[in-house]
Amino acid sequence: MKFAIIAAGEGSRLANEGVKAPKPLIELQGVPLIERLVRIFARQGADSINIIVNEQQPDTLAHIKKLQGEFPINIVVRSTPSSMHSLHALSHLLRGDRFCLTTVDTLFHEDEFAAYIKAFNESDGDGIMAVTDYIDDEKPLYVDTDTELNITAFCDRATENSRYISGGIYGLSPESLDILDECMSEGIERMRNFQRRLVQSGMKLKAYPFSKIIDIDHAEDIAKAEKFLSER
Repeated sequence: MKFAIIAAGEGSRLANEGVKAPKPLIELQGVPLIERLVRIFARQGADSINIIVNEQQPDTLAHIKKLQGEFPINIVVRSTPSSMHSLHALSHLLRGDRFCLTTVDTLFHEDEFAAYIKAFNESDGDGIMAVTDYIDDEKPLYVDTDTELNITAFCDRATENSRYISGGIYGLSPESLDILDECMSEGIERMRNFQRRLVQSGMKLKAYPFSKIIDIDHAEDIAKAEKFLSER
């Protein structure tokens, strides 16, 4: 399976709050965020790890290049306006196989992630999206499901069918990239709108619950992340 990491954001909120390191190089338990993901993906048998890096972060690029000697990493250097655009910039590296995509600041417990990847490998649908009922997000994307955890909609507001929110971990078939191309050609923006189009196109997506998934948007989130990782 192929894996991908979006690390093309500017991290402006963190910088404005006094965090000196670019987001991908923020250390948790002594390991930079980007390296933590690379090592986890490698332990899951990654055939390739495909990373997009912001043009304005030479330190991040240098760190990833050091990891290339140990791991099967491909790098795209580009600044993009959204995660959806970042995925599109990586898409030529992801075609032909199922892939798992995360943003660089997506934090989860590795045992849950391993079970998720196992479920994805064993599934015959079009994709499995990580979800959680832990909400600590300024603008969560709610996930509507039926009783069998088939995803029926992605919503900006909770509905009676919204047990979970999106966790920012996407396991998708290569056919999803054709739909991504359509979104780009139509001027559609934002990852959540791409996800909506996947459902509207009839793709069979399952929700996979994690106990907790968090991300780092503000300086105060770093301490929360350290505490979260120490829970295992």
